[in-house]
Amino acid sequence: MDPVESAAIELGKESPFYTYVFMYLERVATSRVRTLKLRVSDQGRFQLFYNPELLENKPKELVKALLLHELLHIINGHVLIKPENKRDRIIWDLAMDAAVNQHIPGLYAFSVPLDVLIAEGCGTDNERLFVAPPDFMPNRTAEEYHRWILEEFHKSKKIDLEIIEEMRENVDSHEDFGTLPISQEMVEDLLKQVVSEAVSKSRDRVPPAIKEVVDVVISRPRVHWKTALRRFVGSAILGERYRTPMRPNRRYSDQPGWRREYLAKIAIILDTSGSIIEDEINAFLSEIDGLTRLLDTQLWMIQVDEAVRSVTRYSKGQWKDFQILGRGGTDLQPAVDYAQKELRVEGLVIFTDGYVDLPLVKRRVLFVLSRTFSKEFAEEARQVYGTGSVVTLT
Repeated sequence: MDPVESAAIELGKESPFYTYVFMYLERVATSRVRTLKLRVSDQGRFQLFYNPELLENKPKELVKALLLHELLHIINGHVLIKPENKRDRIIWDLAMDAAVNQHIPGLYAFSVPLDVLIAEGCGTDNERLFVAPPDFMPNRTAEEYHRWILEEFHKSKKIDLEIIEEMRENVDSHEDFGTLPISQEMVEDLLKQVVSEAVSKSRDRVPPAIKEVVDVVISRPRVHWKTALRRFVGSAILGERYRTPMRPNRRYSDQPGWRREYLAKIAIILDTSGSIIEDEINAFLSEIDGLTRLLDTQLWMIQVDEAVRSVTRYSKGQWKDFQILGRGGTDLQPAVDYAQKELRVEGLVIFTDGYVDLPLVKRRVLFVLSRTFSKEFAEEARQVYGTGSVVTLT
């Protein structure tokens, strides 16, 4: 079995929370990285590049620890940190690793505390230079360790950052942290979505050591509905990853390979039941129309009350002559099923007042609720699909 997939299974036994975070991570096996490298793709996904040949020769517990190291970088939002220069990047690398390694017994036991590292200048006989916080500074953030390192660096000039960088060549790469192909706001939303949905799906079984960090991520203020809608529609996300015998496995000839769908379509599901106020539909459609003028994204419009009433490809300016169909009872599931099975969309935006059963959605979803929405629906949607999955008209 692939060493990273095997490590993920072992991590899942410790906490299902890690399993769900891992599910949002696109894995890329390649010999072009030394060990592991984490980045954000231009499709708006967290990507983990790893060297399977190198990892296969490492103890399983070490591989598990290294994978957890990457997951904690995601959870802590370290990909958002943008160093000022090369020297600052080395300091940030030490600070970020100290912040996460303290929660990983398999790495902490072999780590050099930051204060010892600075006191010795650079001295260590470790094959890999893992770092840990000073014993007198546990449970701090990367930002706090960064400030502490800067203060100590100004006090003592003995530390040689270039030698430390050379000694850390066998550790994971942070070179793409802070270099984002999409906006920082989108990455912040992606981070919140991944963490909140992992919390929800794992039924809040977050490891105690990182619960405080997780709570900070998911408690960030919610954005305005128009901003959330623009970010959702504007970020192209990869589709499902599945095995197929039509694609040979490059590592194991007797096994099927992996293929990933690239989906570039968004379905707008419009609840046209009698309880929806027409002015709110017009405000929503006006914003959708504005997006079509800014983004090169395929949008499908599905009208539904208790059944699908209309399916059309949305084009610029269409909202002005838009004819609302239906106005009967409400059942969103037929529209969701049609969008997923027939249109094979990447994501769904569902406009509704929420006076309906929560639909089962297997794709990425954003619920945009009218001003007179059902609080019970909103709460259930957040529990099932994450806190970032619901916004309301204001």
